[in-house]
Amino acid sequence: MLASSDVLFYILAFIAVFFGSGVVLARNPIFSAMSLVITMIGVAFLFGLLDAWFLAGVQLIVYAGAVTVLFVMVLMLFDLKHEGKTFSKGILGNGIKLVASGVTLGMLLTYVWSTYATEPTFKPTTVAATSSIKATKDLATILFTDYIFAFEAIGVLLLMIAVGAVTLSRITGGTHHADS
Repeated sequence: MLASSDVLFYILAFIAVFFGSGVVLARNPIFSAMSLVITMIGVAFLFGLLDAWFLAGVQLIVYAGAVTVLFVMVLMLFDLKHEGKTFSKGILGNGIKLVASGVTLGMLLTYVWSTYATEPTFKPTTVAATSSIKATKDLATILFTDYIFAFEAIGVLLLMIAVGAVTLSRITGGTHHADS
């Protein structure tokens, strides 16, 4: 008999995988973005099942919020009515896509096979039992002392991306430039 947390895990994992495939398979980019949001919410709830509430909150704020807004903002910069014409079609274009997919799959399978074929047994691991508040404080202390430069550099990078996107949309006229 499965416990209720196990059933909830399987439901959330199915939601994350199902909508994660929707991100890739959706023809409409806005539906793809919405699938991304639902996937990230499912992953945040999975973090909640692990009692990693800080990671769940960061998952919701950073990924389901900021990254999705950035994704939709980039979509607005493109003229989606005319972008389909720029992608290569035909035998050569499909061949290139097939070769690239095959090489990527081959690299992934080689990595998995070389990693797990050499060590067939799993070694037991132990995790120190700490409260989530102490773990969050430790993470914040490390983030704002040892990695403060990287933290601020990411903030500046995100600011530059936002300013660049606004600048590009003003220069090129955004999505409505071709309609006029």
